[in-house]
Amino acid sequence: MINTLIRFSIKNRFFVLLMAIALLVGGVYSAVNLPIDAIPDVTNKQVQINTVVAGLAPPEIERQVTFPLEDALAGMPRLLETRSISQFGLSQVTVIFEDNVDIYFARQLVFERLQSAQEELPPTAKPEMGPVSTGLGEIYYLFLDGPQNLEERRTLMDYTVKPQLRTVAGLSEVNTWGGQAKQYQVVADPQKMAARKLSIRDVTEALEQNNQNAGGGYLNKGDEQQLVRGVGTIQTRRDIETIVLKAQNGVPIMIRDIAVVKTGGRPRQGAVTKDGKGEAVAGITMLLLGENGRVVVDRVKDRVLEIQKTLPAGTKLVGELDRGDLIKRTLGTAIRNLTEGGLLVIGILFLFLLQLRAGLIVSAAIPLAMLFAIIGMRYFGVSANLMSLGAVDFGLIVDGAVIIVENIVRRLSEARELLGRDLTEAERLDEVFEGTVEVRQSSQFGEMIIISAYLPILALVGIEGKMFKPMGLVVIMALVGALLLSMTVIPALCAYFLKVKKEKESPIIKVAARAYKPSLRWALEHRVLVVAGAFGFFLFCTSLFGRLGSEFLPQLDEGSICVQIGYPPSMSIEYAVERATAYEKMILREFPDEVSAVFTRIGRPEVATDPMLPSQHDLIMTLKPQDGWEKAHSKDKLVEKISAASEKMPGMGVSMTQPIQMRMNELIEGVGIRSELGIKLYGDDLRVLAEKGAEIGKVLRTVRGNADVAVETTDGLPVLDIDIRREAVARYGINISDVQHTIQAAIGGEEVGEVIRGNARFPIAVRLDERFRRDPEAIGRVTVPTPDGGAIPLAQLANITSTEGPVQISRENGSRRVVIQSNVRGRDLGSFVEEARDKIEREVKLPVGYRLEYGGTYENLQSGRARLMLIVPITFGLIFLLLFTTFGSVKQAALVFTGIPFAITGGILALLFRGIPFSMSAAVGFIALFGVAVLNGLVLVSFINQLRAKGTPIREAVEKGCALRLRPVLMTAAVAAIGFIPMAIGHGAGAEVQKPLATVVIGGLLTSTL
Repeated sequence: MINTLIRFSIKNRFFVLLMAIALLVGGVYSAVNLPIDAIPDVTNKQVQINTVVAGLAPPEIERQVTFPLEDALAGMPRLLETRSISQFGLSQVTVIFEDNVDIYFARQLVFERLQSAQEELPPTAKPEMGPVSTGLGEIYYLFLDGPQNLEERRTLMDYTVKPQLRTVAGLSEVNTWGGQAKQYQVVADPQKMAARKLSIRDVTEALEQNNQNAGGGYLNKGDEQQLVRGVGTIQTRRDIETIVLKAQNGVPIMIRDIAVVKTGGRPRQGAVTKDGKGEAVAGITMLLLGENGRVVVDRVKDRVLEIQKTLPAGTKLVGELDRGDLIKRTLGTAIRNLTEGGLLVIGILFLFLLQLRAGLIVSAAIPLAMLFAIIGMRYFGVSANLMSLGAVDFGLIVDGAVIIVENIVRRLSEARELLGRDLTEAERLDEVFEGTVEVRQSSQFGEMIIISAYLPILALVGIEGKMFKPMGLVVIMALVGALLLSMTVIPALCAYFLKVKKEKESPIIKVAARAYKPSLRWALEHRVLVVAGAFGFFLFCTSLFGRLGSEFLPQLDEGSICVQIGYPPSMSIEYAVERATAYEKMILREFPDEVSAVFTRIGRPEVATDPMLPSQHDLIMTLKPQDGWEKAHSKDKLVEKISAASEKMPGMGVSMTQPIQMRMNELIEGVGIRSELGIKLYGDDLRVLAEKGAEIGKVLRTVRGNADVAVETTDGLPVLDIDIRREAVARYGINISDVQHTIQAAIGGEEVGEVIRGNARFPIAVRLDERFRRDPEAIGRVTVPTPDGGAIPLAQLANITSTEGPVQISRENGSRRVVIQSNVRGRDLGSFVEEARDKIEREVKLPVGYRLEYGGTYENLQSGRARLMLIVPITFGLIFLLLFTTFGSVKQAALVFTGIPFAITGGILALLFRGIPFSMSAAVGFIALFGVAVLNGLVLVSFINQLRAKGTPIREAVEKGCALRLRPVLMTAAVAAIGFIPMAIGHGAGAEVQKPLATVVIGGLLTSTL
């Protein structure tokens, strides 16, 4: 059947070339419309539920909101895990589903459960699902700069910029962070209220009843009808001031008589500062799950230009942390490596063949096979990114074409010498056909073996599966395309253009053959010594594997640094802004040649996608091009210097990471885990968790290589407990709800309506004047109304004491937990964690019911290792099965299979020589190497078998076969290895992820070919 296809392609070569042109056009069209991103999105399928309940402390949030929600969400179909965090005024529950669950189906399940849980929650609690986005979702930060104050800028962002940005196709949300959200505040004077026998409840009820419109149906006027509308909504501050509370002796008492009405900022738990200039207002554009990041970023930028025209004079939108820049840089690295690798492969082909036409024919397989893969990428929804394109080696793609074209060149030259004349057209076409068929089996099965080596990569799961499955799929599609091309287009092109009169011998082959023939004879004379030496070399190299160290993946350089800063948990927003501004000034002063811009995220934004405390800051700095750096020659050194400079700032702990890396770690492992290692301590008692967490952190700091060790803060939040005495309230006939309402409204503030102006909506809030609630004594004097019209001071109804309470309560699958985290510098992650685990087991004794889990990047490394233990034997089995199918002999299949252990030796030595630890990237390199390593043995043994079938004695067949196949063996090994050189030595965004893979393949090919 395949021989028939080859003959058809040669006979109908014009039709085959037309099909190749059609492939070219279809591939270019697919490439233009291909989704592009920096790296694969590895975020799991999750739904966040945020519930804001103003004023409740973490224990109440956990008891009244988080636990009922967790209970309602339990048992959903295909649910994997539930995580939660309870903070002051906020509950965030995250439910994680299996990866193949449709996100909108998952959200529908969550929505149904939320409806049933609503009645168990406090009346003001309204759970809302977070945006349909991912860890790569924050694609563009927009800062609104202008002469306006923070309140005016926030209003512009919320009601001018944000509504227009949300209409951009592909965005899930625009999350506002920073500034002062405008609020109409009714600041009541309790003394004036008491004099007029009024309470806070009277004020709130009056505001609610005097802020609404009514419909009066319609009136008939002849042939027309006229609608009747009663307009009573509040429009101005004066409208609020003139609301009547009651009449006393015929004189109306209005709100202005007992309160001051003003505008101010809503209570907040977050802020943003920028460039050491103080507070700023930011909008974070969040990508909709599944959208094309590069395209959406461009749409956002286009819309920003339009919005800019609508802003007041002197106001402008400034973009930061542009994901489009990272996409361009990483994709540029991948394309540059592919281009350089392709050019190197073409150069090697010409150097070995010394035939211009032959070299061009083989080279034609490169763009056609790549376009075939791009069509497949678009069909299967695989984006073009650093990982999906990172293992494409044009040397592998042309291997089949190299074997076929080299054999056709040899046969055409030998036939012309044998006949002593030029070949006729019919004779030439016969030689093309015979030359293709002669090596068809070895070239075809060789490429199938390489494909089979990549197939098990598709069985990877978890984070490593999301990272490497696209890579495996793209390489497989490119190799399938190359296989089809080698049986159709390559013979057709040879039939059209290949007219060899005399085969030219490459100088490289001459030198190699001169050295190879005596070496081969010596090896055949000393077979036992050679085999024993090779086996000993293999054992020696495998013994070195343990010295490599291990990590999950090399870190992608995002072109920016994120410094996670922790302060004591009692920090106020105002002081947090002051400290963040001071730190930014220090960074810009100390590193002017390295840092171009810096901003700090404090606490949590409006949509609490990142529920931090005011004492937790993320300082993000954008870096200048590295060639202009003065204080560091690499990013690692810069991180060390910034870390050292940070130690001079008092009262803060820092952890160094990158924005995307941090966000991905949080979404995958849970809020609070932002480092390479996250040790999760589970238990019930928060006090015990805090004590044992501190012990573990102390041990972790003694392990060599530790950096940025941090223990999750669980307590230390100052709390003013107002413990209501039931006997006292009963004595005065007061309900506890009346006392609670007074505490909530008078002290915390209660929103009782809105002022609506066009699209803008500003809440109206009632609370006591600051001087009447600034300390426990003042709060004790706040009065609670009694049923008979009197008023009792709060201090007579409750015990008011200052204590310390939990800052936040984290839970995972129903169990409370704290996290102890650390980054690793100066050594590999695997050995660091193993040493840390041993020390912790020896030195920290956990109470009964308490347990540890090691998460973060290390958990991904362990998962990847476990999967490799399954995948590698499957790969070996597939390769051996194909070899047995090719030769029909276990002995010969095992003979060729020895290429794999000999390739492993070179891969290990190459990693060791370059100081690169073993990672999932290196593991995929080994898997790719397995298929390439047996290709040369397959070509060689197949040709020796052909000579033996013609009656050639075994010794002579081996010597002759090795001599005649030296060129294709060296060519296939050289093009495969050289195609990876740009990836192995490359620099730029993402090059660090490709280096281990390319290094393994090059090193393995050197030893396996030898």
